[in-house]
Amino acid sequence: QVQLVESGGDLVQAGGSLRLSCTASGSIFSIYTMGWYRQAPGKQRELVASITRGGSKNYADSGKGRFTISRVNAGNTMYLQMNSLKPEDTAVYYCNANIARTDPSDTRPYWGQGTPVTVSS
Repeated sequence: QVQLVESGGDLVQAGGSLRLSCTASGSIFSIYTMGWYRQAPGKQRELVASITRGGSKNYADSGKGRFTISRVNAGNTMYLQMNSLKPEDTAVYYCNANIARTDPSDTRPYWGQGTPVTVSS
């Protein structure tokens, strides 16, 4: 069994900052690309940022210059530092990770339960 658990979501004023965390636990051989997604009410889930095992990062335009993704491979943990938050950043933020449980051939995506972020104006 593999679990992804997010934390750090909160209510914050516009211009504020939050740091989201995601930790993977369970029977894990290796974790490959990890990412943060978000889903606002009435909208589709969208990619916020992703990071490979080697540390290569990719950001959606909405977060460039404001969000920073990072990970600690030894701790199976990923972070999203969000600065200069805007009301349009309000959404449930989900952790995604491509995880192999026994060997690379069984790699598949896993999702966390989501952590809500609300940015007030």
